[in-house]
Order: sequence, then structure tokens, then C-alpha cells
Amino acid sequence: MPSDDLLALSATELSRRIAARELSCHELMQASLARIEALNPRFNAIVSLREPEQLLAEASERDAELARGERRGWMHGFPLAVKDLSHAEGLPTSMGSPLSPRSPSRIDSLHVARMRAAGAIVIGKTNTPEFGLGSHTYNTVFGITRNAYAPDRSAGGSSGGAAVALALGMLPVADGSDMMGSLRNPAAFNNVVGMRPSRGRVPGDPEQELFFQQLSTEGPMARTVEDTARLLAVQSGFDGRVPLSSPHALPSPDELSLDGDGKGLRIGWLGSIWPELPLAPGIRELGEKALDTFRTIGCEVEPCALDVPREHNWSAWLRLRQLLVGGKLGAYLSDPKLFAQLKPEAQWEIDQSQHLDAASLYQASIYRSNVYRAFLKLFERFDFVVAPTAQVFPFDAELHWPAEVNGVKSDTYHRWMEIVTPFTLAGLPTLNVRAGFGEGGLPMGLQLAGPIHADLDVLRLGHAYDQACGWGAHRPSALA
Repeated sequence: MPSDDLLALSATELSRRIAARELSCHELMQASLARIEALNPRFNAIVSLREPEQLLAEASERDAELARGERRGWMHGFPLAVKDLSHAEGLPTSMGSPLSPRSPSRIDSLHVARMRAAGAIVIGKTNTPEFGLGSHTYNTVFGITRNAYAPDRSAGGSSGGAAVALALGMLPVADGSDMMGSLRNPAAFNNVVGMRPSRGRVPGDPEQELFFQQLSTEGPMARTVEDTARLLAVQSGFDGRVPLSSPHALPSPDELSLDGDGKGLRIGWLGSIWPELPLAPGIRELGEKALDTFRTIGCEVEPCALDVPREHNWSAWLRLRQLLVGGKLGAYLSDPKLFAQLKPEAQWEIDQSQHLDAASLYQASIYRSNVYRAFLKLFERFDFVVAPTAQVFPFDAELHWPAEVNGVKSDTYHRWMEIVTPFTLAGLPTLNVRAGFGEGGLPMGLQLAGPIHADLDVLRLGHAYDQACGWGAHRPSALA
């Protein structure tokens, strides 16, 4: 099979063919490395790439295992590039920062260890903004990652390298992480699928702070919802070292099924969530047109509203994010020379965190609780809710962040991604599905969210929608 056709196959089909020995791991690795060699210099999705000879040798070892009747798991022989905020043994974890050590990591992050145990071969890293801050993937270590559909535009972030690598067929699946839409926004910007799982579904780093960190999570990305679900099954599962990890188990990736349709399901359309939240022209209209696909598969759709003040949601978001980012990076304050080397957005988060007090953090938690309760009220009427994934289409890659949205000036570097924050605060399973393309051929997505721990229900509906919408067949011109 020609390499282009091979790389167009879903990860589910690749896994089946490898297990049946209809396709060798060596062939898949060879095709993936050729695609990376051809396109990565232009798009800059994958960084810290390992030597091809080593990777091909490891792929041949995976083939030898299969010949002996040994299959490690669903990802046996898959090339995997790990988001550069997570550890992969033998590779540096740059976090996009010149201040990070260049020495190779001695460990895998927990979800990386699970993917490796399922048979993945770690080939390198995917690019990310410095410390993952900002939904635009650029840094002074590796440079800008460019949108798969429009190289002059942003790839989104912070899992921008992962999304672009998927869209261009460099990888069959990819891991990412999400605090402020980082699994959702780049998926929308590159016409792929990304899921922020329920809080605790994918355990975090056992070596980090274990109780306050409830905004960020690792999760899966892929070109199909089915592949996304199978990767989530690999990544998820309780771990006693992470006490807030979820005890609700998923089926194994080989046994997981997303069969079903949308008949009789009730969907609430949140639109911009708050009437005054600005959206770039065309985004609401694209989302409303996409709602017809939900109706086509049998869903009932009607408008709804989240009964929580916008300013309460945003206040909770700012304070809790500042607590977490300032806590993690605050040590740089002790060394003015190092602090001066941080990107301005990181400096701002650290500076703001110095003004937090117990009362303001408690109030933020109260506001966050109210956001969750507002969603609970919606789920009394609806099975799922839907909103646009981003407030802007992919913007100029040379910008640091959009200074305004539809004429409304941004008062922080991340105000233009405000639309993702209530889903994060509530800890809901939230899937980016494709909404289509706006003016100029720029992609956009929808956030499809369900009640806490309803990850599989969200994926089943997302799968039915994705099969019906047809947008997955639209490939970047670089693959023409």
C-alpha cells in the first residue's frame, strides 16, 4: 500500500492490521518518518525527533514480538510523539522554555508509561507554548508551529504540535493536555478531534501537587472520535498515587464500542454562553449550521443558557489559574535574571498570584461550585450541551495572541479563550467535534459536553455526529 494511503487509515484500522500482521510496524514507522521529513520543516509540529535508524530498529523489534505471538496492546508499533510538557524517558522535557534543563528525562509521565506499555514507540515530542501558557504554539526554543490548513495561521495550543501532526498524518494518535482548551482549541483549529476527559479520568503526575491541581488534565487526540475513545481507554484508570483519579473504569481499547445514534437525545445549544461574550463573525453561524447534523441523526436541539454570571465564572478562573501557575512557577521570582527570561504571560500569572489571599481563593471555589451547579441544572433538561470551541478562527501565526475579538479588546492574554472555561471549571467530559470551515477555509469546532463521568456517552454521540457531518474527509492541501 502506498505510504499516503497507509497514513490516511484510522488508528483503529492500523491497530487491526498490525495485530493481524497484514501491516508491519516497520512499514508504518517508515511511512511516518517519511511524512515527518517531508512536512515537519514547514509546519514544525514535532520536536526532539529521535534518530530514524533507532526508531526503525525498534519497529522491527515490535514485528518480531508479533511473530512470536506477543502483542503489547492496542498501540503496538504506533509512532508516538509526546506533548513537550510531559516526560518521556530518554528525551528532554523542554516545556518550550529556555530555562528547562536539556538533560533527558529518566522517567515517563504516568499516561506516557501507559501508552508505552500498550505498545507505542516514542519517536520525539510535539511542540507547545512555553509552560503551556496561551492557546498559540510558539516558543523561543523551537519556534512557531503552523496551522495544518493555513501555515500562516496559528495552530492553537497548547497541544498545537499534536493537532498539526495528526492533521498531516505524521502520527496515528496523539496525547495532549488541557487547562484552558488545550485539547479542544488546537483540535478545532486543525479539523481533528480532541477530548478533555472528566476530572480524574486520566490521572496526573504522581510526583506533583496532588490536591489543588484540578483544572488541568491529560487526554487524547486523534483524527476520528473512535480513535480518540480508544486512546482514552489506554490513558485512563485509577492510580492510588493520585487520590483524585477516577475509579470509574472504561472498557479495554480493543473491546470498546461506540455503536449508537442520537435518536431522542436532547441537546442544549449554549451559543456564546453569555450574550455579551464576543465571537468572531461566522463562528456562531457555523455552529448553528452544524446543529442540523445533530438533528439529522435524531437529536432534539434547542437554545439554553448557563445560569451563572459571566463575571463570577471569569473571577473563579483567574484566581484558580493564578494559584496553580504561580505555585508552579513562583520560584523564578527569587532570581530576577531567570524571571526576566520568562514569557510576559508567565510573568503576569506569577505577579498576579502574589496578590491572592485565602478569602479570594475561597470565593473563587464558591463561584466554581456555582458553575458546576448551573450545569447540573441544565442536565435536568438536556442530555448534552454544545457551544463553539473558540471565539476566533485561526489567527496570524506571528501574533502572540488576539488583541481583540469582534471589536472587543482583550484585557488579558487569554480572554479570547474564555468560552472554554466553564467546562474546565465544572470538570465535564468535553469533546471537540468538527463544525466545518469558515470564510477563507479556516477550520472551527464545537464543544460537546455531558455530565461528569459520562465520557463514553459523549464519545458515542460525537462518533455518530462525526460520521454524519463529513468534515473528517477534508484534508490539508499539503497532503494533496
